[in-house]
Amino acid sequence: MNNKRAGRWFTGAVAAIVTAAVVLTGCGTGNSGQESTKVRIGEVTRSIFYTPQYVAISKGFFKEEGLDVELTTTFGGDKTMTTLLSGGIDVALVGSETSIYVHQQGSDDPVINFAQLTQTDGTFLVARKPIQGKFDWNQLKGSTFLGQRKGGMPQMAGEFTLKKYGINPQKDLNLIQNVDFANIPTAFASGTGEYVQLFEPQATMFEKQGKGYVIASFGVESGKLPYTVFMAKKSYMDKNAATVQKFTNAVQKAQNWVQTASVDEITEAIASYFTDTDKEIIKGVVKRYKDQGSFATDGIVDEQEWNNLQNVMEAAGELKSKVDHKTLVNNQFAEKAKQTVK
Repeated sequence: MNNKRAGRWFTGAVAAIVTAAVVLTGCGTGNSGQESTKVRIGEVTRSIFYTPQYVAISKGFFKEEGLDVELTTTFGGDKTMTTLLSGGIDVALVGSETSIYVHQQGSDDPVINFAQLTQTDGTFLVARKPIQGKFDWNQLKGSTFLGQRKGGMPQMAGEFTLKKYGINPQKDLNLIQNVDFANIPTAFASGTGEYVQLFEPQATMFEKQGKGYVIASFGVESGKLPYTVFMAKKSYMDKNAATVQKFTNAVQKAQNWVQTASVDEITEAIASYFTDTDKEIIKGVVKRYKDQGSFATDGIVDEQEWNNLQNVMEAAGELKSKVDHKTLVNNQFAEKAKQTVK
């Protein structure tokens, strides 16, 4: 694969909207009677992986900061970024690689990462049959592997891990990457592949149903990354710095709460966002992500994590050139929130 592949799903869409008008923040009246500021969030998907975001809403942390948030699921990194750039949302919750893809397209109004939510990959290696004894990554060689969509962070983190263990995904595996994200669990359940890279809650659900067995975590193996981050256009942040700070404060409150709360408490706080998922499944997923440190403890995107992200992208052939940390990351809001929010 060559660099023409990098950010391919932004081509055309980004070019058509980089000149979009600056997003304006709407206002309303909060429960206290004081004027509240509306912020429209677009999340790339609905996932237990984003637990602190739902906690910030359900526990009233955004309201405490005088914000009236409107949450929309925008289904996919390309659609999320297109909606952000065209002014359909104010803030995007999506992988940091999307901001790099926009930068590579040459946008005059860059998308800036300002508050990290998750700090590892969120996928797991699931086997169709139980592994006897200790798992060795070399057991994957020659197998049929159902992977994630090419160009997305799950796929890049997955391939980064495989290469770390001396496995060439394209040569050593029968690699399947033409299945849509939403259909991957169904494809595996119906018999496609010996191994699959899955997000939660599908991984835990398959275990409980006896359809698959979690044998490794790509999040643990690929290390800390600015995996899912709140970001906004620079023009929006410049005009609404106070709002961005309040937003980041609310996220920090939620991150603090998640760190100290029990799995049961967290499950109760987010259950209304996953009405079709059994609470025991939610508990299992929250515990798994919490135990492996997937939920970021603060919003700071540090330079080491940023560089690790780019190493993963580079290994996947998705990076034209390295982007300096300061170009697309603004930590001033997260640093202030970490210092002041208790």
